[in-house]
Order: sequence, then structure tokens, then C-alpha cells
Amino acid sequence: MDTELLRTFLEVTKTRHFGRAADNLFLTQSAVSFRIRQLESQLGNELFSRQRGNVHLTAAGERLQPYAEAILQTWGRARQDVALSDSLNSQVTLGASPVFWEFDGISDWINRLYSTVPGLALRLESVSRQSMARRLLDRSIDVSITSEPPRIENLQVSKVRDFQLQLVSQDPKCTMANVKTYPLVYLDWSTRFSVEHGRVLEQPETPIMHTHSSKMALEYLLSNRAVGYLPAPVVAQSVEDGALFAVPDSPVMEQSLYLVWREDSDKSDLIETMLAVPFNQVSESV
Repeated sequence: MDTELLRTFLEVTKTRHFGRAADNLFLTQSAVSFRIRQLESQLGNELFSRQRGNVHLTAAGERLQPYAEAILQTWGRARQDVALSDSLNSQVTLGASPVFWEFDGISDWINRLYSTVPGLALRLESVSRQSMARRLLDRSIDVSITSEPPRIENLQVSKVRDFQLQLVSQDPKCTMANVKTYPLVYLDWSTRFSVEHGRVLEQPETPIMHTHSSKMALEYLLSNRAVGYLPAPVVAQSVEDGALFAVPDSPVMEQSLYLVWREDSDKSDLIETMLAVPFNQVSESV
């Protein structure tokens, strides 16, 4: 199958518009339409319902989408693996939710990997929690960084770091007694965190900010009267500087980071070498 057909299919899926997809792909609209007809002919199903001003996936198109994404990701990895040179001879694909790529210590750990593992080439991909296990099992990623390792056979799990999530505000007068009067910043960290968060705060109102970015959450809390749970390593410097305050008597949520990979991975030895490189032990006291 021509991967360009799949690439075009995904672009139309994203834009819901043949003209905009054509612009993004530097093609004519007729070329995009022709590619989609080719793909539909090969699969024997219509992939899009075409109504004036309303292009959306059919049931067959929805079923194809995750396969198209996986095929293109695997093809990209294959091209890079084939192109490995004598100086860069080992490639590993790391997947993590966007929130973890901003986590304090991750970039330092990756830099130490490069200095410790000769010939290492890394692919860093943002992967949703919902698709993490599937991406590991279909080998489109080699290792995941997560706070919620999937409970699935044939997956190896190694804890690499403990940390805490703490409730903070720029207002030193914020307490557990009046916390519900403050707008809530909600960092979408994990399912377990969501359950504990709802039990602790029981906020009936919609958060003023719901985000996957700890950086965005931190910057909002530094500039506005609000409250939110953030990882202690993320807020430690701001608390030390007096720009944020831990809410007195607020429960601390204990969390951990894990690396997860397939037991039968052909890169198991390389992954074990990576595990020997420790994460930074940043102070988590606030």
C-alpha cells in the first residue's frame, strides 16, 4: 500500500476538508480526492461521507484511522532504523503523555542517556494514556514513561522515581477551609490522580483551566488567584522563592514514574542499559 494514500487520508481526517488538506499537503484538491478514491477502491469501502461543507468519517474510516496512524509511525521508524550509521547504531522510541515531557528531570535523564549509551538515537513521541498499551504491543514505541503502568501480561515494568503532587496557590491565605472559593487549575495527570483529586477537593464547578501541561498550569498559578495540584519538583523553586505557597494541611498525593516495555523486545539489552542511568534526585520538599 502507498503510504502517501494513508498520509492523505489522515490529513483529510484531521482537517475535515479536502481543500485545506490539499493546502497542507501542497497538492491540488483534485489530487487529494483522487488519492482518497484510490484508497477507498483498494479497501472496498467509502471512508468519508461527503456532504456540502460537512466531511466526516464513515464507520469504515473510523476503523481505518488507528491502523493508518500505526502504519505510518512504523514506516517512519523503519526508515530511520535502516538509515542508522556507524556513529548512530541504536534507535529507541520513547512514548509519554505530553505532561511527562515537561516533568523536571526527564530532559536531564535523556541527556545522560546520550552521554552513557554510545550510538544512541532517540525518537520521543507524545502518546495518550488511552493508546499507550496498544502502542507498546504493536511495537510502534519501544518504551513508555508513565505513572500508571498497564496491567498486561508480557510487559516489563520498572519504577524509576517517586514524587508528590501538592496543592499550591500564590495566595498565602488559601487554606483547606476556604479552598473552594478559589478557581481551580486542573492538571490532567492520571486516572488515579483524578479519583483522589475528586475525593480531596470535591470541586463542583468547572476548572478555570484544564490542561495536560504542567508549565501552563504553573504559569497561570503564578499570575492568578487560583489553586491547583502540581508535581512537587515542578513547583519547588517557586515555593522556595515565595511565589507560591503550599496550602496548609492539604493532602499530599504520592506518585511514581515507571518505564514499561515488552518482555520480548529486541531492544531489551539496550533498555536495561538505559535503566542503569538514574533519574535526577531533585528535592521534593516544599
